[in-house]
Amino acid sequence: MTTPVHAAGPEPAEPAPVTVAEAPAAPDAEVDPLTEPSPMPLSEPLSAEGAALIDTGRAVDAVEVLRQAVAAGEPSATDLLVRAHLDSGAWQPLVDWLLPIVEEGEVRYAGRLGVALAALGDHERAEAAFRVAIANGQLSASNDLAILLRDQNRFGEVVQVLSWAASEGDPQAGANLVSLYLESGDTLAAIEAAEAYADETRPDTIVALADVRSVQERVDEAETYYRRAAELGGLRAHTAYGQFLLSARGDAAGAEAEFREAQRHAEPNWASTMGYFLVQAGRPEEARWYLQQAADSGDADAMTALIELDGGDPTDD
Repeated sequence: MTTPVHAAGPEPAEPAPVTVAEAPAAPDAEVDPLTEPSPMPLSEPLSAEGAALIDTGRAVDAVEVLRQAVAAGEPSATDLLVRAHLDSGAWQPLVDWLLPIVEEGEVRYAGRLGVALAALGDHERAEAAFRVAIANGQLSASNDLAILLRDQNRFGEVVQVLSWAASEGDPQAGANLVSLYLESGDTLAAIEAAEAYADETRPDTIVALADVRSVQERVDEAETYYRRAAELGGLRAHTAYGQFLLSARGDAAGAEAEFREAQRHAEPNWASTMGYFLVQAGRPEEARWYLQQAADSGDADAMTALIELDGGDPTDD
């Protein structure tokens, strides 16, 4: 989730030098080159190797290869190295590398810098970075800003940011607003938002509508929406449907099948979701690989679960 400063959105202004302390004004278009690796031309062998490692869940191994690619001047290497750092949870090295780059004017990395700063607990600079990103057309950074604001109990600002981002066309903001209302226990607001934002061109809003119908105990309708969201390619559709099957239907086999689909589609938190499911199903050795994948991506809860699987005390230093 994320929140912009004004419900009307950022206003354009003349380009100016960018620092993390002060966000400049926004261009019209959103450009986020970091969501997917670019196809690798034959002239970028190191980047191709790094991309392959990322795609097979070996982001930690990809980092050194991609550092070499950056040093060699391969055009795709920088974006891929940012992704490798993010996927491996290497927050401090990412901040050390990106902060001067963003301050020198490469604002397309501001949103990713904000993610790393937030993960390190540097909320003030994270918020500034997210606002730089939003002001420069990276609408998706609104969702990250909203998470940061939610964690600081700035609920009114979260609603403002997500409402604005949804109205501007962000595909996740409406769904995230529904999730926010459900988390806060405001079911009526969640229902209203889910019905208002439901749009098959934004599949995650169909997942959100399914979530609301599940809370309303309209389980058959909820299941129909989960299935439709999965057909449409919702970002977390298989994960949400699996959780629904487990909690509402008591269908562990169906849930596992959906969690494996979530893995196949690389949905957010697929590894931890499957790991926790397998632990609860009494299959700890199968769970270990998934929890390790999640821990390697910076998931502290997954690391705690691994320690507990080994009979250790996660509170020990």
